[in-house]
Amino acid sequence: MTEIKTILVVDGNQASKRERSAILENRGCHVVSSHDKPDALLRMEKTSFVLVILCSDAPGMGTEDFIIQAGERCPDQDVLVISRSISVDEAVSAMKAGALDYIVEPVSPDQLLSYVDKVLKGREGKTGDGKERVKGPARTVRIITGNAAMKDLMDMVDRVAESTASILIQGESGTGKEMFARYLHEKSRRNKGPFVAVNCAALPENLLESELFGHEKGAFTGAISRKAGKFEQADGGTLLLDEITEMQVHLQSKLLRVIQEKEVDRVGGGAPVAVDVRIVATTNRNILESVEKGNFREDLYYRLNVIPLTLPPLRDRIDDIPILAAHFIRKFNALDSRNVKCLTKEGLDCLKNMPLKGNVRELENILQRAVLLARTDTLTDQDLLFGQARPQGMGPSPGTAMLPDELLSSPLRDVERKMIFHTLGKTGGNRTHAANILGISVRTLRNKLHEYKDAADLSDDDAS
Repeated sequence: MTEIKTILVVDGNQASKRERSAILENRGCHVVSSHDKPDALLRMEKTSFVLVILCSDAPGMGTEDFIIQAGERCPDQDVLVISRSISVDEAVSAMKAGALDYIVEPVSPDQLLSYVDKVLKGREGKTGDGKERVKGPARTVRIITGNAAMKDLMDMVDRVAESTASILIQGESGTGKEMFARYLHEKSRRNKGPFVAVNCAALPENLLESELFGHEKGAFTGAISRKAGKFEQADGGTLLLDEITEMQVHLQSKLLRVIQEKEVDRVGGGAPVAVDVRIVATTNRNILESVEKGNFREDLYYRLNVIPLTLPPLRDRIDDIPILAAHFIRKFNALDSRNVKCLTKEGLDCLKNMPLKGNVRELENILQRAVLLARTDTLTDQDLLFGQARPQGMGPSPGTAMLPDELLSSPLRDVERKMIFHTLGKTGGNRTHAANILGISVRTLRNKLHEYKDAADLSDDDAS
């Protein structure tokens, strides 16, 4: 091992954790340890580990759930599961979830190090012709939905996964385009090969060309060595071209040639390099409008759009909101050691009425914050609306900016009470209007006023 590799050891037993860490450190690895599974997930989001060694009885959540969540957040990190007792059911579920392997104690130092060598070889190995391999473990992508349209799209993916056809996935930001691309990859015969993603909007044209097609040493200032591009790295697997409509026309021409000829020309290179890649492209724009305006090549559009998938926005699949909300509550309970049980009816209605322009990604962010800040084991509409725009496109409460600054350091209950009374004052005591401004139901407002007791003299007009 010529360079330090970082490995995460997850084990609630201090003695075995220290023992394994010492074995790995003696081999030249840098070891990070974690005492439970939720803490490990947090560390995995911040650090790229070449291997995660998980003791199955580490506290926090089930082994299968851990592997699934690890795969969703860190798809390039292998998880080796070590169990202190034989459990066939757990072994099967762990392997199906995407574990590198499931082994039972006792585990010898040589056995442990053999897995490290195996992972490093897979990550750093070269093909016979010198191409770089970017290889990640096979994962189980979970697309959580009960919506009929989404199920139809998944069925279409199942039917075309084994083909060589290019796929174009369209949809608003946050609808799950990359997740569908990974789902397609795992369903295909290429699932043992690499899944490589590149964001076409994240790099300027000159860097994107080198990133996609690679370059030779000395091709331009700073090119101190040969570099294989994403096409070569994805050889034998799947290449995701995210936000394809952001690619400059000059590069679109070069991309079209790669698709047609199945070979790439490195920047500064003299001979083409053969590649075998399945292309999945995504965009959050109307690609036909880009074609009509001359910003996207029509011939490239037809090459990419062999199998079109258009993911519906969350507002068109409201029936998925309760399912997704329950999933995210479970996820962040485990991740942040919380114990939120569910949403109240008002809370669920609030979510359904939100614009959610960021779709599933925005919904996830809202629920992560709500789970983190919740004071009880149920999430109310007020928990969800913290710092958010009002539902149904309404602006912030007109009383918000008029409340004194000292309220910022007041107890939350006092802030809530004064906000409600202030808004009722602005609406002349009309509870329906006040509830709309506050983004809560009339029933919730009535219950709050009942709690405060000193609101007994307020008008009951239009309160029903």
